[in-house]
Amino acid sequence: MLKGLEVSVISLAKANKNKDFRADSDFWTKEPKVSPNLNYDKIGNCLLNAQYGISIEMNEEKKGFPIYRMNEIHNMLCDFEVNKFADITNEELNTFKLNDRDVLFNRTNSFEWVGRTGIYKKIDNRDFVFASYLVRFVPNQKIILPEYLTTFLNTKFGIWDIKRRARQSINQTNVNPEEVKQINIPLLSKAFQLKIKVCFDNSTRYLIKSQELYKQAEQILLQELGLLNWQPTIKNNNNKTLKESFLQSGRFDAEYYQPKYDELLSRITKFDCKIIDKIVNIKKSIEPGSEAYQTEGLPFIRVADLSKMGISESNVFLDPNNFNVEELKPRKNTILLSKDGSVGIAYKVEEDIEGITSGAILHLTINDKNILPDYLCLVLNSIIVQLQAERDAGGSIIQHWKPDEIKQVIIPVLGDKTQKSISQKIKESFALQKQSKELLEAAKKAVEMAIEDGEEKASNYIKQFN
Repeated sequence: MLKGLEVSVISLAKANKNKDFRADSDFWTKEPKVSPNLNYDKIGNCLLNAQYGISIEMNEEKKGFPIYRMNEIHNMLCDFEVNKFADITNEELNTFKLNDRDVLFNRTNSFEWVGRTGIYKKIDNRDFVFASYLVRFVPNQKIILPEYLTTFLNTKFGIWDIKRRARQSINQTNVNPEEVKQINIPLLSKAFQLKIKVCFDNSTRYLIKSQELYKQAEQILLQELGLLNWQPTIKNNNNKTLKESFLQSGRFDAEYYQPKYDELLSRITKFDCKIIDKIVNIKKSIEPGSEAYQTEGLPFIRVADLSKMGISESNVFLDPNNFNVEELKPRKNTILLSKDGSVGIAYKVEEDIEGITSGAILHLTINDKNILPDYLCLVLNSIIVQLQAERDAGGSIIQHWKPDEIKQVIIPVLGDKTQKSISQKIKESFALQKQSKELLEAAKKAVEMAIEDGEEKASNYIKQFN
């Protein structure tokens, strides 16, 4: 009768010791197992500082300082670039400025993403700050290194303990940082922790080189089109006749006719151009609704998972019995393009993906043999198409780029030699990015192995990667 029932008997005294006075059954029936061969301490005892980020209005006009949000942590690293800025005082900057190797923990998000943790690497002289739904952890490096703390919180052991402490509401899930401090972390040797740090250092080095190569490819494209040092005009008034405006575009909103858009088109149309509808076949995906989301099954890729450099591991899944549609699975060389929310993000699929995308992501399959996939994807992510997307999708709070508008996007078609040069740099860039990701995956697996099977076995495993 009670088969499969999870039961845990906890004394009131033990329950009262919890910082949040947890009495819910999920918390106590999901206590993580600990290894009898390891010493543990609470994360809070291993920290010098824990701090909430700043709550402030953000902007995309680059006013102030770049600010990290919850969706700018991927593969255990904070992204090198962010989309928002915070116009803050010098005093606020001094309080919330990130230091090299600070650990950022996402305390508020959906249940799938809450607890996402990454390490900040300072790679240039810019100062970054962090938003209020993130928490900064500064480890005492005499006990645990930042790289080890980040990795542990991303292992199956760390994630399990974070999720059981999560409090879910209708729209979001929260994890109290005080509860994170109560998580027991294995005190692995400093020598082993340093091996994890080497993985992060090498991974960062590969990513920096990867981004340099990508930037070189962008520079080749813009140089060929005479746009390398071009700055769109800030003039915001324009004169259009009815024939030149509404009767041609169907748009009455003034923003659509800003001079910078005309200026861009006048520059690129000096070259051989095609509308995208003549280059690719466009396929729509599906939107099953949040009620279909599961914690396991067929990976469901949303816009939040997509960037021009890749696809993050999805934490949302669908029932394969209902949604296992082969034609909706992204295949190698397909370009995924976002049309809703953060519009205009393009990524060329490197290998077949066993998963399906949301309805906010279009699948573009090239049918023009004169255009290389890597070249087209770079153009889609460049200012050339981003300005066209901004023009088309503007005028509403939540951006929506209509497929019929996307079909009319103008693509400059450069010569075969230039396309091949650009594509080669893109391929080299993505190869380095793949190496970077593999190193961090190895670091995570090594920590799990050290906890389960001992540091010697884990050290032998990680040796092949460093």
